[in-house]
Amino acid sequence: MNKKYVIYIAAIIIIALIVSAAFIYINYSQNANQNSQNSNLTFVDDEGYVTNLTAIPQRIISLAPSCTQFLFAIGVGDKVVGLTTYDNYPYNFSAWIAAGNMTSIGGYSTPSLEAIATLHPDLILTDNINDALLPNMRSLGYKVLVLNPDSITGIYQDISLVGRATGATPQATTLIDNISSSINAINAKIAAANITAPLKVYYEIWSDPLMSAGSTSWVSDVIAKAGGVNIFANETQQYPAVSSETVVQLNPDVILLPTSPGGSGGMAFYGSIAQVEARPGWNSISAVQNNRVDAIDEELFAEPGPRVADQVLAIATCLYPQLFNSAS
Repeated sequence: MNKKYVIYIAAIIIIALIVSAAFIYINYSQNANQNSQNSNLTFVDDEGYVTNLTAIPQRIISLAPSCTQFLFAIGVGDKVVGLTTYDNYPYNFSAWIAAGNMTSIGGYSTPSLEAIATLHPDLILTDNINDALLPNMRSLGYKVLVLNPDSITGIYQDISLVGRATGATPQATTLIDNISSSINAINAKIAAANITAPLKVYYEIWSDPLMSAGSTSWVSDVIAKAGGVNIFANETQQYPAVSSETVVQLNPDVILLPTSPGGSGGMAFYGSIAQVEARPGWNSISAVQNNRVDAIDEELFAEPGPRVADQVLAIATCLYPQLFNSAS
């Protein structure tokens, strides 16, 4: 055999071996990197609990409507296998459950551990309403993250947390950027109007007893971002009980009342706007005198979550309709 031909064949074989080895090395490195990203991940939730995941979850249960919204907002809703009967956004989940396309795990505060067990979840998201059940769930081996944001920054942090835990960090980052941009645009419009005296706001959480939003509630932060001043921003409790006399004394410019539960047209907890305005002494409040007692969408404000920019816009529209009405 010609010597040059033998050398030529050997060179081709060596090159082929080098290319094959490089291909194997690259693929191994990529897989190793992916496995390192998907294993032994450590997450700290809003209650300071540390949870370790060994892989990206594929079967997720949501025990709170806010958690469901986080999951669907970052595009991992297809991994949700169970949720509560109270979930109604971003889809009509009751219809999904009735059609057998989604499993109900029970009520918002009464989840069924039996139903959870049948779904074999590798991640459970909840807020603090189920704190009493957490030790039991974790003792059964369930991985649980608690999301309980108390500010808009906290909402961003929870979006990021859910994104990292579910392998959807890019989607979570994009969502945070979009929300932040929307809120910044609202703030810029208010700033451009050169409003010298921000309106004082009373937000009613409940009426018997009267309850409002304190400084550690996300609602108070939303009011501030909407260009208002929460009259109970000095209260350290999230939702403090307040007196009617104090509301009168603090004299809010705007009073915000959630609509009837579920938007069903039923009676709201406070009765009607006319009944609120007729409370003893409230006829001296600026908001009542100037017809600035407004109903806001109870469904929109039911929980903190990815709709926070819509919440800021809703309150800003109540406070400054001249800036945010449909014609502006």
